Amino acid sequence: MSTYSHTLVQPNPKRWKSLALLGFANFIVMMDSAVVQVALPSIKGELGYTEANLQWVMNAFLILFGGLLLLGGKLSDLFGHRRIFMWGVSILTVSSLLAGLAWNEMSLNIGRAIQGVGSALIAPSALSIVMILFSANKKEMGKALAIWGLSGAAGGALGIVLGGVLTQLLSWRWTLLFYVPVGIIVLLLAPKLLQKGLPKTGRIDYAGAIAITAALILIVYGIVNVENNGWQALSTVLPLGIGVVLFIIFILIQVFRKEPLVPLNIFKTPNLAAGNVSLILLSASWFPLIYFLILYLQQVMEYEPFIAAMGMLPAPILMAIFMVVIAERVMAKLGMKVTMFIGFIFLGVSGLLFSGNTVEGNYWSDVFIPLLLAALGNALAYLPATTAAVSEAKSEESGLASGLYNTSYQVGSAVGLAIMVSIAAATSSTTIGNSVVALNQGYQQAFFWGGIVAFLGGILALLFIRPLKR
Repeated sequence: MSTYSHTLVQPNPKRWKSLALLGFANFIVMMDSAVVQVALPSIKGELGYTEANLQWVMNAFLILFGGLLLLGGKLSDLFGHRRIFMWGVSILTVSSLLAGLAWNEMSLNIGRAIQGVGSALIAPSALSIVMILFSANKKEMGKALAIWGLSGAAGGALGIVLGGVLTQLLSWRWTLLFYVPVGIIVLLLAPKLLQKGLPKTGRIDYAGAIAITAALILIVYGIVNVENNGWQALSTVLPLGIGVVLFIIFILIQVFRKEPLVPLNIFKTPNLAAGNVSLILLSASWFPLIYFLILYLQQVMEYEPFIAAMGMLPAPILMAIFMVVIAERVMAKLGMKVTMFIGFIFLGVSGLLFSGNTVEGNYWSDVFIPLLLAALGNALAYLPATTAAVSEAKSEESGLASGLYNTSYQVGSAVGLAIMVSIAAATSSTTIGNSVVALNQGYQQAFFWGGIVAFLGGILALLFIRPLKR
C-alpha cells in the first residue's frame, strides 16, 4: 500500500501546491501535441520534409503517447506514482532537447516519439497522485478534478497560441526546446511537493502489456494514416486489422491471467465504463472542432498564423472561467448526469452553429459566439466525465484508472479527427468551383457531424451515468 494512503485519514497539507505542480505537468503534456502545429510549415522548410511526411512530426508523438498510456498507469501503480512521474518528466526533458536540436527528419521524428513515451508516463501517474491526495474529501476532489481538467484543455488550446508566438518571435525549435527548462523546474520541485510512494508487490503482465501497447499503436497508426491515404488504403486497413486482432488477444490474456495488466473487474467500478465512453465522445467532438476552426480561420478567413492563434485564445480563457467557476458549482447542484447532458448539448449546438459558417464569415458572430458556447459545453461535460471515469476507483487501481481515462481521451481524439477529416475531404473533393468554397463546405460537414457526436454523448449521459456515492 502506498504511503499516500494516509490521505484517507488526514489531508496532505501540501496538496494544493502539489496539485499546482501536477496540473502544470499535465498542461505541458497536453500542450506537446498542439504546440508544433503552427510551426509545421517552418519545420518543413528547414528540414526538408515532404508534404506527406510532415504529418509524422505530430504522429510520432501521438502514436507512442496513446499506445503506452495503459502500461504507464500500471507501472505507476507498481513502482510508485512519484517515481514514474519523475522518470516521465526526465524522458520528456531529454527528448525535447534532442527534438529541438534535430538536424534531419529522422532525428526529429525519434525525438518526438520519445517525447510521447515520457508523456505516457507523466499523464496517468500525475492524475493518480491527484486522486489520492484529494480522496478524503469529495468536495475538494471535485475542485481538484476541475483544475486538472482545465490544465489539460488549456494546454491543448494555449499550445497553438504559444507555438505561434515562439515560431514567429524566435524559431520553430523553441516550441520543443521550451520543455527543457520547464522540465528541469518540475524535476526540482517534485521531491519537495510530492510524497514518495512505496512500490507495490506484483508482477507486470508482459504478454498483456505487449499485446495492448502494440494494438493501440497499430490502431492509432492506422487512424492517423487516414488523412493522407484514406480508409481503403492497405496502410490503413492492415494496421487497423492487426490492431483489432491484438486487442482481442489482449482481452483473452486478461481473462486467464492471475495478475492481468487490466483486471476486467475494474469495469464494475460505478460509472467508470460510462465515464470513459463519454470521454471518447467528448474528445471526438471537441478536438476536431478546434482543428477545423484553426483551418477555417487560416484557409477561409485568410488570417495569418499568428492572428489565427490569437483568434483561438478565447478558448482556453473561457475554459478556465467555465471549468473552475461554473462547472463545479453546476455539478454540485444538478449532479453528474444532468451537468454532463447539458454540456454535451451546448457542445453539439456549437457544432451546428459552426456548420453554418460561410466564406464571408465574421469573427465575432461566426467564431467567437459559437466558440464561447463550445467552451462552456466542453467544461460542463468534461468535469463530470472525468469524475465518472476516475473518482470511484480504488487507490491501488488509481494508476490503471488514470491510464484508461487518458487512453480514452487520446483514442477519441484520434478516431474523431480521422473520421471528420475523411468527411471534410470527401465533401470538398465533390464540390465543383471555387477552392475556398469547396474547403469551407468540407469544414461545414466536419462541424456538423462533430455536433452529432456531442448529441450522442448527451444521450449516453442520460442513459448510463449514475449518481456518486455520498
